[in-house]
Amino acid sequence: MALSRRNDGRLPETLRRQGRVILALDGRQPAVGHEVLWGVRDCLSGAVLLARRRLGSKRDELAPWLRAVADAVPVPLRAVVADGQASIRRAVQRALPGIPHQLCQVPDLREAARPIYAADRHAKPEVKKQVRGMRPLERALEGRADEEAEAMRGYCLAVRGALTDDGRPPLCASGLRLQQRLTTMHRSIKRVRAEKGA
Repeated sequence: MALSRRNDGRLPETLRRQGRVILALDGRQPAVGHEVLWGVRDCLSGAVLLARRRLGSKRDELAPWLRAVADAVPVPLRAVVADGQASIRRAVQRALPGIPHQLCQVPDLREAARPIYAADRHAKPEVKKQVRGMRPLERALEGRADEEAEAMRGYCLAVRGALTDDGRPPLCASGLRLQQRLTTMHRSIKRVRAEKGA
């Protein structure tokens, strides 16, 4: 946050190069009754253009911020992306008349993917059980520098990487991706064994 708000002159040049700005407006509240952290960022560059903490989220509080951002950017504002909250829709209409407002689809995707995500999350530990026992294999390879030992260490590292890669729900089913990566490694090992005649 501090880095994104630092005024070092790079942001205006970045915005000029891209020639337009598409704003994203969102608020995050850590718990009920706490202040909401509102952020306005450019969707194209990812730069945070404005951030404010407020208890409320009324149209009259949000609209001036949006207008201030639109006035401050050195290029045309082409669109706004935000969720369907009524106060946000009204703030965009008031502050930025004539600017297209697209509803963010991530909350809808997250909701639609909830059953798939739950099934995937349940399946992932079952997939992980199939690849337990790498530590003894790695210990057995200690002190070996031959080509086969190096290849086996590479497979162990690949498995560890696959096990810890959780992806970004709702667009990534990490259990399914883990299964696919392990299947690819299994095929690779079978192919190497076949080539060696083992």
